[in-house]
Amino acid sequence: IITGKTILIKYQLINKKKKLVSIKIPLQFNKIVFLENAEDKFIGKIISKQTINRIIKKNGIITDSLYLSALKSGVDIKTITKVIGIFSFSVDFQRDIWPKDTFEILYEEELLKYDKSKKESGNVLYASLVLKSGVSLKLYKFTTKSGDTKYFDERGKSAQKLLMKTPIDGARISSSFGKRKHPILGYNVAHRGIDFAAPKGTPIYAAGNGTIEIKKKNGAYGKYILIRHANRFKTAYAHLSKYAKTSGKVTQGQVIGYVGSTGRSTGSHLHYEIIKNGKRINPQTLKLPSGKKLKGDELEIFMEEKNKIERRLDNLDVY
Repeated sequence: IITGKTILIKYQLINKKKKLVSIKIPLQFNKIVFLENAEDKFIGKIISKQTINRIIKKNGIITDSLYLSALKSGVDIKTITKVIGIFSFSVDFQRDIWPKDTFEILYEEELLKYDKSKKESGNVLYASLVLKSGVSLKLYKFTTKSGDTKYFDERGKSAQKLLMKTPIDGARISSSFGKRKHPILGYNVAHRGIDFAAPKGTPIYAAGNGTIEIKKKNGAYGKYILIRHANRFKTAYAHLSKYAKTSGKVTQGQVIGYVGSTGRSTGSHLHYEIIKNGKRINPQTLKLPSGKKLKGDELEIFMEEKNKIERRLDNLDVY
């Protein structure tokens, strides 16, 4: 039950007393929980409405940001967030995206059969960015033999890398890696991470699969988390307002905490560090180990799926 949902409660007045008759609670856009009073016992069931599926293609020119430009073209927020997540390993949204860059997205959508104004976005099948720097990125959805659904480029190389460079959505870089004048101390110090300015409570994601080593207040860092990853990498997250209910092992993209201003801080932001062999590294310039490369039969199956997606792109008009 979340903000904005409407719950319908029916009752009867019997001798000036209210007797509960039924309750309807929306679950998803096409499902409700229906509870009905039958001789003072409640019978519950889930009612599903018929839906239809369709494939949507959207494309456009970026005028400000990928998020706002895709929103203007009619892409729903949920799909835009997925696309940003897909490209987050390959694109620095602060530096790489410029006006007149172009995007194209192919995704699934589920609609109520008799009320097409109510719909829910599904899987993103394909996403591409053509940047004025000359870079063209095309990523295709594919489920591997192990059952993992990921995104791969035209040659079958996974878009996913060991770590995310930006483990937070919709934030701007407020302080880069390197020497700077400290906003509180007033003198130049080495800034050994990147600061992302964001509202208090913004979710922070684990940058990669790993194990939480430290989760506690840590002096000037305030509420702090340190995660150990593969290949001798660690990541650190500071100034959190609160922690998510996590401990031990975490997966990439899992919410571990929320932006705050605890410790030595002048405003809500995430201080993010990448550490290798005990040395802090600039996340913006670091070249991370790439993900899986498909081979053999799996690569052949991927190429067939890729060709199907491209045929859909050719045969679909833009909704």
